[in-house]
Amino acid sequence: MAAMAYKLAINSNLNTNGLLSPPPNKLQSHLLPSNKKICGRRILASPPLSLIRSKKSWHGSLRLSNLSQSSASNSFDVVIVGAGIIGLTIARHLLLASDLSVALVDAAVPCSGATGAGQGYIWKAHKSPGTEKWELMMRSHQLWESLAKSIQLQGMDPVEVLGWKKTGSLLVSKTTDESSILKRRVEELSQEGLRAEFLSSNDLLSEEPELVLDKEGGAAFFPDDYQLDAHRTVAFIEKGNRHFAVEGRYAEFYHEPAIGLVRHGNSCEVGAIQTSKNTLHSKKAVVIAAGCWTGSLMHDLIKQPDIELNLPIKPRKGHLLVIENFKSFKLNHGIMEAGYTKHQSATLKATASDSGPVYNAQDLSVSMTATMDASGNLVLGSSRQLVGFNTEVDESVINHIWKRVGEFIPALRHESLEDLRQSREVRVGLRPYIPDGKPVIGLVPGFSNVFLAAGHEGEGLSLALGTAEMIADMVLGNPSIVDAAPFALLGRCFH
Repeated sequence: MAAMAYKLAINSNLNTNGLLSPPPNKLQSHLLPSNKKICGRRILASPPLSLIRSKKSWHGSLRLSNLSQSSASNSFDVVIVGAGIIGLTIARHLLLASDLSVALVDAAVPCSGATGAGQGYIWKAHKSPGTEKWELMMRSHQLWESLAKSIQLQGMDPVEVLGWKKTGSLLVSKTTDESSILKRRVEELSQEGLRAEFLSSNDLLSEEPELVLDKEGGAAFFPDDYQLDAHRTVAFIEKGNRHFAVEGRYAEFYHEPAIGLVRHGNSCEVGAIQTSKNTLHSKKAVVIAAGCWTGSLMHDLIKQPDIELNLPIKPRKGHLLVIENFKSFKLNHGIMEAGYTKHQSATLKATASDSGPVYNAQDLSVSMTATMDASGNLVLGSSRQLVGFNTEVDESVINHIWKRVGEFIPALRHESLEDLRQSREVRVGLRPYIPDGKPVIGLVPGFSNVFLAAGHEGEGLSLALGTAEMIADMVLGNPSIVDAAPFALLGRCFH
């Protein structure tokens, strides 16, 4: 029996392009996401082999029908494994920047992993100039801002389309030492041309009245930082990609885990990806962008004795607490405690105290983050924990988050978490953690046409567009706008 796959039937009355500096021949109508809540409930990120899909449609105005496909129709220029924000944006960039055809493969669906479980911060506040990720971050943020402007120029509202909000960010200190560190950060980022200022605890009350600190505290304020809604953004990008299905240049193979690479004899070229249902032939490149599953997936895919792989990407579990339609007060900015940066350490073992982030011997870290999203939901976090691929909600972690946020926002102490149970949502995601803190982006040694883009941990949304541009330039043979050397696999994952 011939393999079954999705065929996309597109409503002709949809018209947005969402393009970022598109080639002249790409100025056609693209797809505008509906205002419906997409991806169903934003609750648990499950391992890709065991996703339980919501009954609500996340396909918007697209209709799906089954179509018998011949093996010829399973041939593409590029096959991408992983439909999170990294894989989706790589597909988007290749479709817009070239005439290549693209297949997107995932064992689940978009927004079922770390992408759908985050807060959506597009921040420079907690990044450091001169570090190896700085240039990639700046380029990626430039691309996000250009995308938002292009949507606005088309007469649409980026808030509705992407959940795009210029909230500004506040890095908050509670101690004299932390305030000194933040003052130096303000000076450092100001020298890079960013708008930044340090606010005393008294000055802070005018910007964020609900944020109450002792006199030793304060905040570094960065008014030009943004946040977006991952679910709205994914819907927009996915529908833009699907425009190219009409031209025969794009196809999605969801609920199809990749199970093997098909090599041409003993050559270093991969000719196809074998999924659980199809053999997807690749004429030019294969891109693996499977988030925290990339390491184990690559071990499963590469079954060649002549290739030694050490890809240390691990799942780092995180909880976020969302109070839907929260009315008791409003937050004006995205907020994060200064101690959040300690999350970058892989092993966090200390005694819990009221004067700092909560740690315990199970490698749990809880630091305060808080924001209001485009739908008026209060989003609180965050935790990080190295516990494998476990995605169960841990109520003790939720209680830690609630208590920690209450130490900065006293008004929450008057709210009962139990009373809010009916309006709460818990997001659990597995961030793709890598020990040196840098994503791996580039060609896999031993292969001539296999590329990796993974290990972004909590920065997938923030770095997505820059990563997509970098991978697309590698595939197309274009010079890279951002130096790709710091993210290469050779020397880090291969020796």
